[in-house]
Amino acid sequence: MPVGAVAVLMINMTARTSFRNGAAAAIGAATADALYAVAAVIGGGAIASTLAPVADPLRWAASVILIAMAVRIAMQAMRHRPGATEEESGNESELRPFRAYLTFLGLTALNPWPAIYFVALVLGRQAQGNQTPWQASAYVISIVMASASWQLLLAGGGAVLGRFLTSQRGRFITAILSSLLIAGLAISVAVTG
Repeated sequence: MPVGAVAVLMINMTARTSFRNGAAAAIGAATADALYAVAAVIGGGAIASTLAPVADPLRWAASVILIAMAVRIAMQAMRHRPGATEEESGNESELRPFRAYLTFLGLTALNPWPAIYFVALVLGRQAQGNQTPWQASAYVISIVMASASWQLLLAGGGAVLGRFLTSQRGRFITAILSSLLIAGLAISVAVTG
């Protein structure tokens, strides 16, 4: 499983908030993967050809959103940097699990790579012969379970990271580094066709 910009964003968000929010974000990403897997099993090759004309706009939209999130993380880090006054720090609105779920559902759904990945998996599987509905269902459930366990592992990593870096300086450094990494990955998404 690759660690892309959305995964880095999830790890950072979990480190800054809580495992509860991270788990909700992980389930949001896994839900998008599930929707893509179901669509790939039902539509197969038709989805690949349908996505081809909109792959570039989806890629650019995902890049813009990721860059905006990277800038937001960096700005929040600057407000909460070591030595910042109470006035500069401001009040960060508390992230709720449902909002984390919806955010990561949307980010993952905007990313065209999961759709292409699932279509390729399904087409490869179909090349071995026709699947019964039970086999297709088992295949989708396996994909969803693998995705959910991977996303939850990433969120757990973020929670552990957050416990080790509880100081104001540690959070500042990781927020800046993760925003730079997210921005770099977003640029990579934009320029990789």
